[in-house]
Amino acid sequence: MSLTVVGSIAYDTVKTPFGERERMLGGAATYFALAASQFGTVRPVGPVGGDFGDSELEVLRTRGTLTDDVQFVPDGKTFFWAAEYGWDLNTRETLDTQLGVFGEFEPQLSEAARDCDVLFLGNIQPTLQSSVLDQCHNPRWTALDSMNYWIDSTRDELVKVIERVDCVLLNDAEIRELTGKPSLAAAAREILAMGPSSVIAKQGEYGAVLVSPEGFFSLPAFPLETVVDPTGAGDSFAGGVCGYVASQRERQIDHALLSTAMAYGTAIASFNVEEFGIDRLVRLGFAEINARVGELHRITQFTHPSVEETVA
Repeated sequence: MSLTVVGSIAYDTVKTPFGERERMLGGAATYFALAASQFGTVRPVGPVGGDFGDSELEVLRTRGTLTDDVQFVPDGKTFFWAAEYGWDLNTRETLDTQLGVFGEFEPQLSEAARDCDVLFLGNIQPTLQSSVLDQCHNPRWTALDSMNYWIDSTRDELVKVIERVDCVLLNDAEIRELTGKPSLAAAAREILAMGPSSVIAKQGEYGAVLVSPEGFFSLPAFPLETVVDPTGAGDSFAGGVCGYVASQRERQIDHALLSTAMAYGTAIASFNVEEFGIDRLVRLGFAEINARVGELHRITQFTHPSVEETVA
């Protein structure tokens, strides 16, 4: 398997009703890589400054993640983000954003990163996503993330990138905003018409939805009694999805495969939110993931009664 992810590597300060952590390792590419590395080799591409420590780099290398494409800017500062979550953890207030070296980021991929089977374009400027696609050597499968800022400010450029990828992976509000359609199913169909073969809508505590020409698939979030910090949940979900896809090199990437990939992404994300930051992802074992995937399968099954049984 060969998987490349382009995105942010950061320091995060996060406060939730259950505690607070300062300057912990974060960033979309970090969460993604720690999740996807459960399935094989991952190459994160992102910038860090001179303040980025060796200990953080070693954490990023957990399970063999290759950090050759981490771009060091010795006289710069690593991207920093601070936020506080409300009691229900569905709302958060960004307290501070310091782009640092991420503000001048221009991805330059190594030959190994360009020669990937699967490419994930994290939440960066659409023109940069396009430049990464130009650098890569025809990956087997490509997916992208984005956010409302790029939808509002650079929609045309974002649509041009969407036309070139296989999968769009956004939250449901972003999908509706991008298309202007209140129905998620209709909005996803409109994105499919732009060119991708699949759309995955993240719905937070309500799970995720897959829409493709083959059909519609919905999966709930894993039921948890303890949620401590939702930071990185969407990125670890994406890492699980893409990691599973990259590991299935002999299989056709179709609706059925992506449905299973979503189950793995959902399971990994459920572990992520149980502790602050990346703490749980670093210790996570594949047997634990498989057990939760099995439980997801169990709780989403039901008996379909016959017409006679229903009438009776």
